[in-house]
Amino acid sequence: MQSSNPVLNRSSAFAPGQGQAYPGAAPYGQPGPNQQPGQYGGPGMPPQQYQGAPADSRPMTMDDVIVRTAATLGVVSVVAAISWNVIPVSVVTPAFLAGALVAFALAMVLSFSRRVNPVLVMLYAAAEGVFLGIGSKFIANWVGDSGIIVQAVLATLVTAALTLATYKYFQIKVTPRFTKMVILATMGFAGVLVINLIASLFGFNSGIGGFGVMGLVFAALGAGLAVFNLILDFDMIEQGVRHGAPQSEAWRAAFGLTVTLVWLYWNLLRILAILRGGD
Repeated sequence: MQSSNPVLNRSSAFAPGQGQAYPGAAPYGQPGPNQQPGQYGGPGMPPQQYQGAPADSRPMTMDDVIVRTAATLGVVSVVAAISWNVIPVSVVTPAFLAGALVAFALAMVLSFSRRVNPVLVMLYAAAEGVFLGIGSKFIANWVGDSGIIVQAVLATLVTAALTLATYKYFQIKVTPRFTKMVILATMGFAGVLVINLIASLFGFNSGIGGFGVMGLVFAALGAGLAVFNLILDFDMIEQGVRHGAPQSEAWRAAFGLTVTLVWLYWNLLRILAILRGGD
């Protein structure tokens, strides 16, 4: 089962294979009554094999994913609040860059790990909290109103809830074609941001990371891609629960959702800031 979220995309437990299943469900990784064969193996990807959960393990439930996601986002929020209030102005820039780089490094480690370590997930959440706390404070100061942070958080929650409701109510089918399009778009978007970051180190400013028209366009594109990533992740988690992924994989699901929700929040915050303008 392929997701545009690299965190969920790398798990053998979220890929075709053999695993536990609830009564009446197809074996985990095998097509259900409404699925096409190979639908969740990823376009052109050979099937990966999940060898089965330990005998004393139970299948992952939606409650497992919700609890672990809440815990991870809680760490992000608490550390962000601490960073906002505690980190002195003299080290804001180094701390901001350190948080971003550490979060990125841990995300890469966790994305390619066969088993997700909950401790690393929490360390990632803490690093992301430093990045978001300082970044959010900078944007709030630029706008001249810290209330924009509350607005961005509410916008993120509402957007995620509406995305989930749309996915469930309209019974959106995540096809290999849809998945491939989102993956390619996300990779292209990320590639442009990386190139822009490298170019900015040499004094070139394209404006896509700023607060002008280009910044608004790319923030809107980023938010849109985050929504599509949420659809893919909701679908994959639902399939994992339905077909008996092991309980430990709830940490991977929680981590993947955290990555996407943080991405959504950051882009929505930038959109609100650009529309309101600086103080």
